Amino acid sequence: MALTLYNTLSRKKEPFKPFDPANVRMYVCGPTVYDFAHIGNARPVIVFDLVYRLLRHRYGPDHVTYVRNITDVDDKINARAAEDYPDLPLNEAIRCVTEKTEQQFHRDVAALGCLPPTVEPRATQHIAEMTTMIETLVERGCAYVAEDHILFHVAAMPDYGKLSGRPLDEMIAGARVEVAPFKRDAMDFVLWKPSMPGEPSWPSPAGIETPGRPGWHIECSAMSWKHLGETFDIHGGGIDLVFPHHENEIAQSRCAHGTKVMANHWLHNGFLQVEGEKMAKSLGNFVTIHELLTGWQGYAWPGEALRFNMLRTHYRQPLDWTHVGLDESHKTLWEWYGDLEGKEGGGGVPGPVLDTVYDDLNTPKAIAALHKLHSSGKWAGLRAALNLLGFSGQRANIRRHAGAKNKARGGSRAEVGSDAGHVDRLIAARNEARNAKNFAEADRIRAELEAVGIVLKDSAEGTTWEVAR
Repeated sequence: MALTLYNTLSRKKEPFKPFDPANVRMYVCGPTVYDFAHIGNARPVIVFDLVYRLLRHRYGPDHVTYVRNITDVDDKINARAAEDYPDLPLNEAIRCVTEKTEQQFHRDVAALGCLPPTVEPRATQHIAEMTTMIETLVERGCAYVAEDHILFHVAAMPDYGKLSGRPLDEMIAGARVEVAPFKRDAMDFVLWKPSMPGEPSWPSPAGIETPGRPGWHIECSAMSWKHLGETFDIHGGGIDLVFPHHENEIAQSRCAHGTKVMANHWLHNGFLQVEGEKMAKSLGNFVTIHELLTGWQGYAWPGEALRFNMLRTHYRQPLDWTHVGLDESHKTLWEWYGDLEGKEGGGGVPGPVLDTVYDDLNTPKAIAALHKLHSSGKWAGLRAALNLLGFSGQRANIRRHAGAKNKARGGSRAEVGSDAGHVDRLIAARNEARNAKNFAEADRIRAELEAVGIVLKDSAEGTTWEVAR
């Protein structure tokens, strides 16, 4: 089956046809490293990790290049550095913030089952490429110098706005552009600006004597050009980046290189909300990946459960992140992984799963196919399909560590709950006590299990158990 992807640029699903099947190239906007990544940030990381895995499956791992950048020069970084390290020179404080945050980001996304990208460029390591592009744009009349700033002149791009499809008045409002008297047009955006004293700075292009630093949009254009070329196959990110960031990337890249496209396919994941509301610190529902992994609402969740919960919703649809949904995702993996223990793998990914994910990453339908594989006992197919989607299939990897509520109860649910053999032995001992009419001992064992979150259910068919939710 052909791989089809929804293209934001054309607003329809299209067969994916790379420029070169032996060199498939994808660029995705990565984190700005000033704070822990929140669960909304995790969505594009997981979505495009899945795209990366599908491309590797289809074209071969050695024929796919995935670039995800690190933005390490930004006003938010400067502000956080000054706040967290007031006694250090700003540049040194910035280094402390960016290195610490980047390391934490890598740990968090690795726990989500995401493969490292092929290349992970940092913006500050590509200043030369940025200045080269900016000077080219100035020479071609697509950008201009004004009061030590260099601005892209939007009028130089006749079909500017094609990606977002917004009318001009909405673009002006949505861009939140700085009102400056030296601009030729309100829509013109900054490629380079002068640095304030103490801020990171580099020699400015286009003959400007004042040291400066790049604007946000030019960073991604320069890094994608450096590592993927003037044109490439897929550019991805969250739906919030369509305008102005991706719109501006297209304009400056095409004008600098004289190309008809920057990327053939533009993929964007939908918004995420938490418990039915937009995520915001003011609402008290702002949650980071790190908090979910170490303790959220009293529980610490395994990264694979977070990944599964994310993929239960189609990537282009809005996603409501809830405690109940996350709990259901963990419970499903717990059951599947338990049933896979001791079962042999081997074989390819079953067609019903592969066909659905090849159809614009239809993961909800793929998960329905996984349920059918599980219910029919097709263990090799289930394991192969899980691996394609980035899941280990190993119960040891989805142990839930003790969160605040668990600690208060004096133990970890996972320490007993993940050891099914130990639980079964305790249940057998309880059954023996009941048969011997030693009900005090039977009650003691039940209490012991309940203390660590194991719930027993007695019926005529016997005793079953599950991890309390």
